[in-house]
Amino acid sequence: MKFGIDRLIKDKCLRAPLEGKRVALLAHPASVTEDLTHSLDALVVADGIDVTAAFGPQHGLRGDKQDNMIESPDYTDPAHGIPVFSLYGEVRRPTGQSMGTFDTVLIDLQDLGCRIYTFITTLRYMLEAAAEHGKAVWVLDRPNPAGRPVEGLTLRERWESFVGAGPMPMRHGLTLGEMGHWFVDTLKLDVDYRVIEMEGWQPGTGPGFGWPLNERLWVNPSPNAPNLSMARSYAGTVMLEGTTLSEGRGTTRPLEIFGAPDIDARAVLTEMERLAPDWLSGCALREIWFEPTFHKHAGTLCHGVHIHPEGRFYDHEAFRPWRLQALGFKAIRQLYPDYELWRGKDFAYEYTEDVLAIDVINGSPLLREWVDDRVAEPGDLDALTMPDEAAWVEQRISCLC
Repeated sequence: MKFGIDRLIKDKCLRAPLEGKRVALLAHPASVTEDLTHSLDALVVADGIDVTAAFGPQHGLRGDKQDNMIESPDYTDPAHGIPVFSLYGEVRRPTGQSMGTFDTVLIDLQDLGCRIYTFITTLRYMLEAAAEHGKAVWVLDRPNPAGRPVEGLTLRERWESFVGAGPMPMRHGLTLGEMGHWFVDTLKLDVDYRVIEMEGWQPGTGPGFGWPLNERLWVNPSPNAPNLSMARSYAGTVMLEGTTLSEGRGTTRPLEIFGAPDIDARAVLTEMERLAPDWLSGCALREIWFEPTFHKHAGTLCHGVHIHPEGRFYDHEAFRPWRLQALGFKAIRQLYPDYELWRGKDFAYEYTEDVLAIDVINGSPLLREWVDDRVAEPGDLDALTMPDEAAWVEQRISCLC
C-alpha cells in the first residue's frame, strides 16, 4: 500500500498544484516515506516543491521530548536552514508570523485514532488558522492503526481542551485526513482543504486491521507510542494519565500496562472478570510486576496488569480498550473503596485549571461518576455510551474516504 507522502513524492501530477507555492510541513518523527526517509528531507529534494518552513506538534518535529507536557522551542533546521515553529511551546495555535512563511501547509502526522492524542487538535488549530489567513491545507494521509471501531463517551459541551478537539468519542475510527473533513464541515471553515489519500488501505482486514503489518515499519509518532499494541490499547490506557496509577511511563511498555505499589493486581483481574467478563474480550490480560525508572511511582515496585491485544489473542471487533480500562478502575474502587484513584485538581492536566484530569480526558465527569458510584453496574455505563457510539458511526459516514 501507499501512504499519502509516498504518492505525493512519486506522482508529479499530484505535486503540480504546489509549483510556485511556498510550502510548509507539519510533521513528527514518524513522518517518513516507505524507505524511512523523513518527509522533510524527501520534500526538500522533490521537484517542484519549495519548502520554506516546518512545524512540530507535541513532542516536537524530532520527537525529542520524552515525557508528557514538556514544551519544545522554535529553532532553525540545521540541515535545510528553514524555520521550525513549535505548536507545543509558547503557543498551541499557529501565529500570524508563522502563517506568513508559506502558502500551502502539508500535514503528515501518524495519528493513533484517539480523541485525546493531541495531533488532531493541532490539525484543527491549523485548519482554523489557514481559514483566517487564506492558506491551503493538505493532509498526506496515513492509516489509523486502531482501525474503524468506535468506542467511548462523546465529549460534552464546554469540555473542549487541547486533548478534546470536539464532540467525538474517545476512539473515533477516522484517519487524520478524514478528521480534517469532519472539522471543515462541523466548524464550517472556508478553507482550501485537500487530502492526498492512501492507496490500498484495508482497515477491516487482518492481521493488521488498520496497520499494514509486514508492509510498513512502525516508527514512534511520540516517544511513548512504541508499537501497535500500544496504539490499539491507547483509547483506554490514556485514561491512566488522570489517575494515581502508573500507565507504564518509565518502562519499556508504556500505555500497555497499569498498576501501583499498593494494589493486588491478581485480585483486580478477578474482580474485573466477575463484573463484566465480556468487556475483557479480544485480548489477553497478564499479571505483572514492574518498576518505573521515572514518572509515577519511579523506583518503586508496582503490581499490575499487561494488556496484550496481539497475536492469537487479538479479536479486532471484540477488543474494547476503553471499557476494559474503565472496568479496571471499577474493580479497584470495589476492592478499595477509599483508594485515592484520581489525580487531584492541583494537577493541571494539559494546562487546564480547577478540574480533574480524568474528566478532561473523558470530556465530562460521566466516566468518573460511574466508577465512584458503588451501585452502578457495567450496564449503566453501556446505557450512557452506546447511544453516543451509534450517533458517531452515523455522523462520520460522510467523512470516510
